[in-house]
Amino acid sequence: MKPVAEQMALIKQGCQEIIREEELEARLKKAAATGVPLRVKAGFDPTAPDLHLGHTVLIQKLKHFQDLGHQVIFLIGDFTGLIGDPSGKSETRPPLTEEEVKANAATYERQIFKILDPEKTVIDFNSRWMKPMAAQDLIRLAARHTVARMLERDDFSKRYASHTPIAIHEFLYPLIQGYDSVALQADVELGGTDQKFNLLVGREIQREYGQEPQVVITMPLLEGLDGVQKMSKSLGNYVGIDEPPQEMFGKIMSISDTLMLRYYELLTDITPQELARLKDDLAQGKKHPRQVKEDLAVTLVARYHGENAARQAAEEFARVFRERVLPEEIEEVTLKVPEALWLPRLLAEAGLAAGTSEAKRLINQGGVHLDGEKVSDVNLELPTGKTYLLKVGKRRFKRVTLAAV
Repeated sequence: MKPVAEQMALIKQGCQEIIREEELEARLKKAAATGVPLRVKAGFDPTAPDLHLGHTVLIQKLKHFQDLGHQVIFLIGDFTGLIGDPSGKSETRPPLTEEEVKANAATYERQIFKILDPEKTVIDFNSRWMKPMAAQDLIRLAARHTVARMLERDDFSKRYASHTPIAIHEFLYPLIQGYDSVALQADVELGGTDQKFNLLVGREIQREYGQEPQVVITMPLLEGLDGVQKMSKSLGNYVGIDEPPQEMFGKIMSISDTLMLRYYELLTDITPQELARLKDDLAQGKKHPRQVKEDLAVTLVARYHGENAARQAAEEFARVFRERVLPEEIEEVTLKVPEALWLPRLLAEAGLAAGTSEAKRLINQGGVHLDGEKVSDVNLELPTGKTYLLKVGKRRFKRVTLAAV
């Protein structure tokens, strides 16, 4: 293992908060002295089928621990996913079905190895210890925390004050997440800043079960392409790590110069010193923001699709958007409909929008072109028997054929 000071420097890079830093340093010293690595856990509920760059902020930090020789545990919350994490929610969220959770979990297992070393990563599922738990055991777990402490949580207190319902099962979520740390005997748990309450409950639950409380590390929430809200598939401001290389490249090129530096910090292996030099070079005009952004896009696409794909995506981007020509390859989709199809529905079913709400927003913002013409009518119906060239934003093209059923 590297010297503790070097380990601490890498671990602290990009972190929002470490609770507590002196405890982490002590554990690292003990690991170095005994040769027993730390057990580092991060949990992901499989609430959607694909991981996006926002998720990779945590996974990247897991990789740092892995590179330092520690044991990384990627915990898939297939049991907690059935409850639904209430963090940041203003109302009770509908739980997923067991079939949805299983399908989403399968894609997570495949996608995380774009970052983590499969030979050094433990994948676990919290259903392993939660499903066998008897009712009396769950009651004993619930007895180790109080309603008053739960209501200290910001989203719960706001909902309680506004008389918005809080379902009892939502109180169970942080308790079960905390018990996960007991079951795994976690030394460190990572989470986003919105997970801080749940992570601290884990420390308390471990104490209740006679374990040394875990060190909590919170990571910043990555802003989406809009640069304002947290990256989210439901908001349509995300970059999926399984998206085609050209689409990923184009999305990254669309971000602001300010957000670009944020992405460098949280999504790449750049050191604080290198990031500071990059900021200085941009401020002094030694480097052009566009080239720096292209370098970022190449780096990220190469990570998830390989260097050849990244190079081809860069060449395609230059050809399409500098020379103003159509891409050489445009994905073709055939949709079977009775007579005509509502344009927002078409965009959603063709995979150009997350849903009809996002599609309508894109149309209203002037971001949708049909056969080369900008579309402004959200009520437009397109007849069957034709093939349409659709363009969304500056980079997403599809040819869609509407075939009569």
